Amino acid sequence: MERPLTLTVMNPSRLLLGFLFSISATLGLSQRTFIHCGSLMDGKSKEILSQMTIVVEGNKIVSLNKGFTRPDSAGNVIDLSKKTVMPGLIDMHVHLENETSKDGQLKRFTLNDVDVAFQSTVYAKRTLMAGFTTVRDCGGTGVNIALRNAINQGAVIGPRVFTAGKAIATTGGHADPTNGSRKELMGDPGPKEGVINGVEDARKAVRQRYKDGADFIKITATGGVLSVAKDGSGPQFTQEEVNAIVEMARDYGMIVAAHAHGAEGMKRAVLAGVTTIDHGTLMTDEIMTLMIQKGTFHVPTIIAGKSAAAYAKIPGYYPAIVVPKAIAIGPRIQETFGRSYKRGVKIAFGTDAGVFPHGENAKEFGYMVEAGMPAIEALLSAMQTNANIIGMGDKIGSIESGKWADIIAVNESPVTNIKTMEKVTFVMKDGVVYKNE
Repeated sequence: MERPLTLTVMNPSRLLLGFLFSISATLGLSQRTFIHCGSLMDGKSKEILSQMTIVVEGNKIVSLNKGFTRPDSAGNVIDLSKKTVMPGLIDMHVHLENETSKDGQLKRFTLNDVDVAFQSTVYAKRTLMAGFTTVRDCGGTGVNIALRNAINQGAVIGPRVFTAGKAIATTGGHADPTNGSRKELMGDPGPKEGVINGVEDARKAVRQRYKDGADFIKITATGGVLSVAKDGSGPQFTQEEVNAIVEMARDYGMIVAAHAHGAEGMKRAVLAGVTTIDHGTLMTDEIMTLMIQKGTFHVPTIIAGKSAAAYAKIPGYYPAIVVPKAIAIGPRIQETFGRSYKRGVKIAFGTDAGVFPHGENAKEFGYMVEAGMPAIEALLSAMQTNANIIGMGDKIGSIESGKWADIIAVNESPVTNIKTMEKVTFVMKDGVVYKNE
């Protein structure tokens, strides 16, 4: 198999290879990479194309041609003629700062930010190698903002990250960072720490996220499964608070994602105008109708629910207060997703990676198919659909001329064997080849 020359595909922004690129430019060496695709999904339509060539120059796709186009003297070939090729995948719900473990609660008190940062680079690389070239990080400590910047600068290998920084909660709510701490450590966190009580706090918290460098706003509209708190589904914001958050986010050019398990908190979030409902476990028919009317997306995260329920059966894996929530809530997400899809709610692919091991994100596709969504539609929900949600529809999400060269490949047709998505064999992000088995 012929492999692309490094100088042809490396992005000039890469810190360690900038010098080599400069020499290439000085000598006038401008090469194109010709990717021969046995089958091709373009990320926008349900049609599967055969024997296509993607032409890449720098970090962009310059053309998509029928047949196996041969390069001239200044080009090179990547032979994926026996593979199924598609755009880089987009996961709308991950947490790159951490990963589930039996000592997860202890780590909250023993790890420093630098420890979290170094470990996050491992999770980021694993995610990229699994074929996810872009992710939406739905909340951490703020280290996720630094991780995004390091990836953008070329200092760290990972997916393109859009991050909420720190999620916004109410006192004692799902994203209150002091839940489960002894009284001397609880303190009274406020908007700066992502905890609000009232409309003015809500506005200040959004402004603080903007100041911190967040790309979007994440709220915990209801209780959560893994937080050290009793309630896993009740509403945790007033309607006025959610309205203020969404309104302020719009003023700052940001969308709002809402973690939500219970119906009432979910309804308030949809009425306020959030862009996505993430999890949506106890979604009612009324809320589904409302989401269709509002154009709200459902990000199901089925794999997270199944994983949490499984870990809850391991003695001592979670704090005792978490176990009944995980067992009650986790198994219900898949069934709810099946109903919302069949009802006509718009679906966006997302997994909640971190609740389960990073890099296993593609298992979500199989669970979506099990629930009744055709494989091609499940795949498309992780492509152009998600790119549009994060405002990057003109740059990523599909394979077409002028878009960034985010391209992956698998061995088989995922339409007939969705499990093949769990074994990505080729990954190109921004014109750079990171994996080619």
